[in-house]
Amino acid sequence: MAELRGVGIGQGVAQGPIARMAARLDPPREEKSTRGADEEKAAVAAAVAAVAAELNARGERAGGTAQDVLEAQAMMAEDPTLEEGVHARIDAGSTGEWAVHAAFAEFAETLQAMGGYLGERAADLADVAQRVIAHLRGVAAPGVPDPGHPFVLVAPDLAPADTALLDLDKVLAVVTTEGGPTSHTAILAGDKGIVAVVGTGESDLLVDGAYVVVDAAAGLVVVDPDDTQRAEASARADARRAAAEAPVTPGALADGTAVPLLANLGDPDGAAEAVALGAEGVGLFRTEFLFLSSEAAPTVEDQTASYTRLLQAFPGRKVVVRALDAGADKPLKFLTDEGEENPALGRRGLRALRHHEEVLRDQLTALAAADAATEADLWVMAPMVATVEEAEYFTRIAREHGIRTAGVMVEVPSVALLADRVFEVTDFGSVGTNDLVQYTMAADRMLGTVASYQDPWHPAVLRLVAEIGRAGAAHGKPVGICGQAAADPLLAVVLVGLGATTLSMSPRALVDVRAELLKHTLDDARRLAEAALAASDAASARDAARAASNA
Repeated sequence: MAELRGVGIGQGVAQGPIARMAARLDPPREEKSTRGADEEKAAVAAAVAAVAAELNARGERAGGTAQDVLEAQAMMAEDPTLEEGVHARIDAGSTGEWAVHAAFAEFAETLQAMGGYLGERAADLADVAQRVIAHLRGVAAPGVPDPGHPFVLVAPDLAPADTALLDLDKVLAVVTTEGGPTSHTAILAGDKGIVAVVGTGESDLLVDGAYVVVDAAAGLVVVDPDDTQRAEASARADARRAAAEAPVTPGALADGTAVPLLANLGDPDGAAEAVALGAEGVGLFRTEFLFLSSEAAPTVEDQTASYTRLLQAFPGRKVVVRALDAGADKPLKFLTDEGEENPALGRRGLRALRHHEEVLRDQLTALAAADAATEADLWVMAPMVATVEEAEYFTRIAREHGIRTAGVMVEVPSVALLADRVFEVTDFGSVGTNDLVQYTMAADRMLGTVASYQDPWHPAVLRLVAEIGRAGAAHGKPVGICGQAAADPLLAVVLVGLGATTLSMSPRALVDVRAELLKHTLDDARRLAEAALAASDAASARDAARAASNA
């Protein structure tokens, strides 16, 4: 028996034999073409078009987040910069295969050097290159194996096109030796509810046929588990299935304290699934989907139609919409600055919206119109707020446009430390734990090399949440959690103990969090929170809360 550690995605556990991803294509040889340049370019153009069409078709079949990812990958395949690089090499006498291989590899190195979100897109680009070269050779692209029985898929990393269409009746879990929590494998695995552990590092133990337990909650892969470990994994999986099949009840602690459980959504299409999984409303609706594929901001009419469709899915329920959060890993030509050396600390979120206030005013106009046409309880919040003055500005301009409930994202430590004053000028706060961790720990959340710092259990982060919770209680203002931390069942209990009044997460996480809350009273939650706050690092805080939970 041996253990490998990585980053777990979700809370599930699964077990079974390994089947490894098929080997990648051998790289083409660097040699002179025996065909004319025009013929080589035409062949490459046809291959690129075919690959882009296949990715778009897969996206349409997959829908949701997977469709967004695959469409982005298709656009990557047809990037003019890549085409120029390919053509330059063909004009110099190279074959189409070598030109694609070299041009895509050069661009991938550029992305890797940039790091963060763009650095992790290098793997996506490598997959596109493989698909184009396979098309040029007339062979199938590397893909998911089919051993004829259910299996645990092991790969260096998975391409979005493969992750999006995994057959969940056959793929029991996914283990990647590379990648991080922001890789597309991680994003799509979480979205589809796949048990996954990423970034384990390569090991000669991860061979075809080896039996493993994949424990996402612990970020652990157990190779050749003993009978006890297998039985424990089976029992946990059975309990999780039973919880998922149990009647959906409102989120609450064991003593009846209500803790509404809300959904994080990226577009209106996810509303139906969220409701089916027990979401009591929406704690974070990301509006970026309307803007990211546009050369200009969408019209008020187009925005109103999308927001109306969302609100209609939640009559009488709270829907918290985040104003456009552009910048950092989501640059927009018509809104954000080009060439910022550190965009995560630059003009992003509300800063960018104030610089182009007409974009903000149009969005608020559309939201107010959608609110008037529906029966949902609309709340609107500003992203990347760093000062009390910014909180006052957003609340004032939101009310000018007819928004009844306006609040702020608490993602920057300065706002957490001044939460008592922030709550004097706005209606609510919602803690974005992903960014709060990033800015507290000075570690880019999109950069795999500092992923170890990206842990919301760190007592420094928990102390800031406690400050927000105390200020919210003192002013009678709601405090929501809408970052990924809310999806960790035990941490969710701790966050309630720190003063959180609602929790919002990926719809797939609702079952686990609901079940965990029902095991603890409010006094228990506060006791767990105190234990975690007394620790000096994230691992100790997690262990202390777990020990207090079992006491």
